[in-house]
Amino acid sequence: MAGRSPGENTAGTFGKDMAQRRVQNKEATPYLYVPSLKDSYIFKVVLLGSTAVGKSSLAYRYVKKDFRDSLPTVGCSFFTQVLSLDNTTIKLEIWDTAGQEKYHSVCHLYYRAANAAVLVYDITRKESLEKAKVWLAELEKEFLPDEIIIALVGNKVDLSAEREVTLQEAKDFAQTKNLQYMETSAKSNYQVTELFVSLAHELLKQEQQKEKTFQSTQWKKSHVDLRETSFPQTKCCQAI
Repeated sequence: MAGRSPGENTAGTFGKDMAQRRVQNKEATPYLYVPSLKDSYIFKVVLLGSTAVGKSSLAYRYVKKDFRDSLPTVGCSFFTQVLSLDNTTIKLEIWDTAGQEKYHSVCHLYYRAANAAVLVYDITRKESLEKAKVWLAELEKEFLPDEIIIALVGNKVDLSAEREVTLQEAKDFAQTKNLQYMETSAKSNYQVTELFVSLAHELLKQEQQKEKTFQSTQWKKSHVDLRETSFPQTKCCQAI
């Protein structure tokens, strides 16, 4: 029998040793979790209401962190704000519509495809709440209930001494229409950020629920239970 050369023995031993080390390392290496990138969403939010109720001031306060008492809007103004919620990046595109009657007929162009609407009224002007109700009726014609989130907002609580709309009256109306409700003051920065963050939370919640429903539907479509699959019964090998 021919003997192995020293080189052959060394090479074989070295190869086995390396293979064994690779197996040991593979077994010892823990599974590393690599977090996925943040999900990101863009939501369109439209502000609707009578003139001089403070729609522009609310948007300006939230985005610019400042207050301007007189911000006349011609047609529509546009603001954007990015925030992070639950490891998710959200960009709010805020459309501030003009409250003058002459622009009313074109406002539907601005709230088309909106994800949320904020109906703003002035707590010191009863008629501004009635106007908000008119806007609500128009939104109800344009959207299905699960297509848009609507918030009713009483602005200018810094003028509570001149209040014409009681808190209870507005809350009761919002409850009957299944609206979010909040009172704010753009001037004193009362609950302005809370308003938009609350909207973002609801929008995110709604979108994630839609995604779960869609994924569940797709899973059901792509999986067939063979136990429920029926095949036509055929007779074979019958004698003639």
